[in-house]
Amino acid sequence: MSTAWELLDLVARWIHIIAAIMWVGNSLLFNWLDRSLLHTPEPGQTEKPVGTIWLLHSGGFYYVEKTLLESEKLPERVHWFMWQAYTTWISGALLLIIVYYAGGRALLADPSVANLSHWQAVLVGVGAIFIGVSVYEFAQNKIAPKAPEMAVAIWLTALIGISIALTQLLSGRAAFLHVGAMLGTIMASNVGSTIVPSQKALVASVNGGGAGSQALSDRAKRVSIHNNYFTFPVIVLMLSSHFPAMYGHRWNWLLLLVLAAGGAGVRHVLNLRWTYGAWKPALAGTIAATVVALYGILSVKHPAAVASSETGAATFEEVRHVIDQRCAVCHSSRPTDISLGQVPANVMFDTPQQIMTHAQRIRERAVISRTMPPANKTGITESERALLGRWVNAGATVDQE
Repeated sequence: MSTAWELLDLVARWIHIIAAIMWVGNSLLFNWLDRSLLHTPEPGQTEKPVGTIWLLHSGGFYYVEKTLLESEKLPERVHWFMWQAYTTWISGALLLIIVYYAGGRALLADPSVANLSHWQAVLVGVGAIFIGVSVYEFAQNKIAPKAPEMAVAIWLTALIGISIALTQLLSGRAAFLHVGAMLGTIMASNVGSTIVPSQKALVASVNGGGAGSQALSDRAKRVSIHNNYFTFPVIVLMLSSHFPAMYGHRWNWLLLLVLAAGGAGVRHVLNLRWTYGAWKPALAGTIAATVVALYGILSVKHPAAVASSETGAATFEEVRHVIDQRCAVCHSSRPTDISLGQVPANVMFDTPQQIMTHAQRIRERAVISRTMPPANKTGITESERALLGRWVNAGATVDQE
């Protein structure tokens, strides 16, 4: 059965990444087009389009014209951009099921964070996504038409609250992924509930002999811009599962918010570069501020990790006993626990040489970030973590006879 989950994980992840590249690429391209279009008619044009631009790519010149087809017939062939978004969301939902909900390839609940059963944690994760989407839709549909600034404040407050709550209820890795999933669901919902219906209404208007509605165009573009700002935060949160120092930190909620704010800030500066002359220094400053903030937070170590930095007596025999009991159940050529896959990351602790080879990684994951064992499923103690830290600090050697 583990082989089946492994294959499903691979296929769903492969589709998810390809679809996401296509979706994000389209989003960034059309955002760039809208900001780069020339709003003056070409010589000989009888009607002024919304904008035009010449492009050079792959050995040829491309002429792009944006128009609302005023008093013109709808072309026979019109390309729609929606299935990349739908495929990204569907494959992402499948990944949550495969990796967290049913497949158990990553731990959703963490007893050291909150005493939740697996299915209670599933309800928390799904509920957070539902609440986030509901608050966003309420703010945009009910508040934004009359008070756009209040709508933004409501949504940002909800985002911060949900992010903090998830890091206090789920494992750090799962919390980061579920905030990203919430934002991705909002993006897909914007496509399905606002952008595509607006485009269908636009097509119906033109087919009925009328002109394309600027109001419909503006409605679709408004949430498209929201998606544009969500793009960078979603990408970094989806990549965060590879960085245990981030999601395993005791202030992981703050790191999550800094990553999201930094990504949105970079996107904002890039969106202003057509009208803001100093955008390059602003971009560099935004990136630098984000990196400095992340480094400053990451530099604050867990008190137990600080204590483990002390040197002291720690024999390899003691270390081997801890690793055999707490780590080798998964990290072995003959693991007794394969719920997280066969030999995660191909790291094995069967021999003294293998243990010494991975000594620094043991210290980083078990002592500093404290993300191993996952959700502390083997019950490693604070004294055992400190023992591993002292052994590595003393040189990570095998005792000499």
